[in-house]
Amino acid sequence: QVQLVESGGGLVQAGGSLRLSCVATGTISSIKTMGWFRQAPGKQRELVAGITSDGSTNYADSVKGRFRISRDNTKNTMYLRMNNLKHEDAGVYYCYGNQWVATMRYDYWGQGTQVTVSS
Repeated sequence: QVQLVESGGGLVQAGGSLRLSCVATGTISSIKTMGWFRQAPGKQRELVAGITSDGSTNYADSVKGRFRISRDNTKNTMYLRMNNLKHEDAGVYYCYGNQWVATMRYDYWGQGTQVTVSS
């Protein structure tokens, strides 16, 4: 069983920066894919960025060039560095990870951390 706990959200002015962290209990090296999703009020949860166990990354078009995802398996932690934040980046950010055991995939989610972007 893996648990994911996010931190680092908060209130930031437009143009500012935040770094989100996601700490996993257990060993995240066994987690194949991790990522950050966000959900704004009234909208569906969307993928912001993903990272595989070998370090390959992908980003939503809306955050390319501004956000950077990384993971440190020695610290069981994944990060999301968010620069030049815009109002449309606001929402609850969720940490995600999946783990394969034989042919079964297990999905894990954190409880979410709020990001608010002010004018």
